[in-house]
Amino acid sequence: MPLDMWWFTGAACVALTAAAVLLRAGTPGADTTGAPAPQSVALLRGGRRAAVTVALVALQQRGVVTSGRRGTVRIDGWATAVRDPLQLAVHTSLRRPVGIQVLLTVPRVRRALDGLSDQLAAQGLLRPRRRRHAARALLVAVPVTVAAGLVVAPDSPAPTAAAAVPVAGAVALWFVPRQTPAARHLLASLREAHPPPERPLRGSASVPRVQMSVALHGDRALVLHLPHFARDGGLLMPGPGRTLVRGRFRERGAPGA
Repeated sequence: MPLDMWWFTGAACVALTAAAVLLRAGTPGADTTGAPAPQSVALLRGGRRAAVTVALVALQQRGVVTSGRRGTVRIDGWATAVRDPLQLAVHTSLRRPVGIQVLLTVPRVRRALDGLSDQLAAQGLLRPRRRRHAARALLVAVPVTVAAGLVVAPDSPAPTAAAAVPVAGAVALWFVPRQTPAARHLLASLREAHPPPERPLRGSASVPRVQMSVALHGDRALVLHLPHFARDGGLLMPGPGRTLVRGRFRERGAPGA
């Protein structure tokens, strides 16, 4: 292989190594002292939408939000006793009935989610946001560098054999989850302590248990504990068995679907 192609392949390998170091360096020792909040658990399990869903469930249980028309959520009271940053951001963003997808784009909600994500990264449960972004930028540079080398040295004998190695490594690292092994262990232990619900939980004492159940089990717990709010508020994720009808998800084959 000509020297020019070796230089490009070497540069791609350097970028790949730097990305791997960034991803590995972003996993400090996990600090799991104390029970994690349901919104944190939801963010670990299902990402930003799951965290906002649990925040809406907490606000609904306080009686300050309710479902609106066509898959939206609206204010139903003053959140004077709410201190959680994400819940406050969600509540103040409901000046008019909006859906959860719109809430995810509101700047104050995004900032609250970023703050929650940074807290989990500091605890060693998520890879830090900035390090992950930098690592992904380096991973994008790997195939770009290899492609540039192929353009500069198109007559290299069988260049794809050596060039494919850093590209394959970049693809593998791209799909490394943001969760750390400590986060996966924590979620497994929480699922063991909070198995999938079999019956609705009622009463004021069950409020934190409902939130944790939704955080861990998603739509299954939502439909069981808060069926009307989940369906009318548009909180359920679209799936192969549901279709969107007038802003609400209905089971296929159901009347009006």
